[in-house]
Amino acid sequence: MPLAYVATYVVVIGPVELWQLVVRPRIVELLRNTVTLAAACMAATAVLGVALAFLVERTDLPGRRAWHGLLVAPLAVPAFVNGYAWVSLDRSVHGFAGAFGVVTLSYYPLVYLPVVAMLRRLDPALEESAWSLGHSRARTFRTVLLPQLRPALLGGALLVGLHLLAEFGALSLLRFPTFTTAIYDQYGSTFNGAAATAVAGVLVLLCLVLLLADLRLRGDRRYARVGRGAARNVVPLALGPWRAPALAAVGAVVALAVGVPAFSLVRWLAIGTSTQFPVAELTEALVATVVLALAGAVVTTLAAIPVVWLAVRHRGRLSTLIERSTYVANALPGIVVGLALVVASLRLVPVVYQTATLLVAAYAILFLPRAVVTVRAGLEQAPVVLDEVAQSLGVGPLATARRVTLPLIAPSLGAGAALVFLAISTELTATLMLSPIGTRTLATEFWSASSELRYGAAAPYALLLVLVSIPATVLLMRTDSPAAQTEQVPA
Repeated sequence: MPLAYVATYVVVIGPVELWQLVVRPRIVELLRNTVTLAAACMAATAVLGVALAFLVERTDLPGRRAWHGLLVAPLAVPAFVNGYAWVSLDRSVHGFAGAFGVVTLSYYPLVYLPVVAMLRRLDPALEESAWSLGHSRARTFRTVLLPQLRPALLGGALLVGLHLLAEFGALSLLRFPTFTTAIYDQYGSTFNGAAATAVAGVLVLLCLVLLLADLRLRGDRRYARVGRGAARNVVPLALGPWRAPALAAVGAVVALAVGVPAFSLVRWLAIGTSTQFPVAELTEALVATVVLALAGAVVTTLAAIPVVWLAVRHRGRLSTLIERSTYVANALPGIVVGLALVVASLRLVPVVYQTATLLVAAYAILFLPRAVVTVRAGLEQAPVVLDEVAQSLGVGPLATARRVTLPLIAPSLGAGAALVFLAISTELTATLMLSPIGTRTLATEFWSASSELRYGAAAPYALLLVLVSIPATVLLMRTDSPAAQTEQVPA
């Protein structure tokens, strides 16, 4: 629906006006900003995520369990709350440098978590074989380990890129203009729907470029194996003289990604002149946020299962097209998706307009890729031969899925639901546009206060956003634990 909305509007505009709207110096500047920031942050989060995951999982870094929890913690701090924390402490944090730093610190866990989960499931015998053949640690990492991490690495980097294409709150606070901020400016200030839709069309094209690049890099390799070789403990690499620099690097990441936002929130709660604690309003916003996030997480994760099943178990052009199509709307700003659903609901099913049903549908459209990427990483490593053995014993397809496949991918389902819950609890624009009258969430109340520079008033809502995100973050940590990753197939 969002894609049809944009395409229909583009056709209505006409080629002449569309060309005039697109080939403007401002569009060139926005294109440069968007592409540069997306490419830089995807590369930075990929390098940071893999490096941190390797340090935590494959070396003798002291306190690895504690560091893992702290490195996942940024998921509990929404990107726009992180931007608010930095901007409210230092107004010089803005532009490309500020946006690059804040977004990288906010999104690197999207790469770190799936890479950690895959490292814990890989068979160390392959690396040991390479060492026995005389390969160095560096060459083994490059030729043996890194190729096996490809699904997790590419999936995480793709999520980072798509989120950046649609990111509004953090980039608006950091005053770095991209296509998304321009779309909001057009709709919000000048009500220029034609210009905003033309820019949204460019965003769709950028999304397609990302999807094609991911498809090309992913290839058609299979990564599943039979057996439990990955459950064997890996002998950690001794860091030796590099232990102190490694500890300093990991500590610096945690301090910047978690310490600064925590300090900023505590500071504004203590000294903010506008700080208030309206218990009734806070409770109402908290309940609405949790209920909507839970409903959206369940619906979105259930919707991801058949998509991933087709993409992995029945590979082909049609299944690939279905899977890739789920990513398109994720690159569009929430306001475009919201407008598409408003138009569609009013014309087709007016009874759902301004209901929670329509809002949950918007959440599913916006955040389905989070569930698809995570569930696919789990299904990729679930051996298809186990399904074939079950069916050869007379077990039907549905029973095989329930008794064999779903238990294997249960950790991935939990991780996908947790990621979607985190995204929904911090979603802003679609919630503002589609929520039933009188519904207020923590994100909308926080944005209302912070956009008016009432940092003290915004702090309680930001703190509750972080607290609401903690259970989902803990669930993500548990779903990639060794116990959760152990392959067990019920009899």
